[in-house]
Amino acid sequence: MIHFFYENIDENIDENLKNWIENIIVSEGKKLGEINYIFCDDEYLLKINQDFLDHDYYTDIITFDQVRGKTISGEIFVSLQRIKDNASLISKNYEEEKKRVIAHGILHLCGYKDKTYEEQKTMRAKEDFYLSLKTE
Repeated sequence: MIHFFYENIDENIDENLKNWIENIIVSEGKKLGEINYIFCDDEYLLKINQDFLDHDYYTDIITFDQVRGKTISGEIFVSLQRIKDNASLISKNYEEEKKRVIAHGILHLCGYKDKTYEEQKTMRAKEDFYLSLKTE
């Protein structure tokens, strides 16, 4: 099951995205377990980054993997404030950038990495593919 939670923000995420997220999981040959998205502001996610990863910088997403075999579970923290700022900086549509980050977290849980250039290319191609699919 996919759950959306909100911390320190007023924006709500379109519930139709849950079906789109589940389709990503199934398309990757995985099964849906428990996925918690926590949508928040920069300060909330900075605190998570400091407390759990010992990093002292802003980020748009942090994914905590609780995957067991092919069952995808985890907690995905997303700073909508950071996405908005990043979208503006790179001249992208906010809604599309938000979907890209949402997919990015799921793709991490499906086993994709993004540390090397080759991994980043693969991740971006997967994001682009899933962004091209309808969300309803």
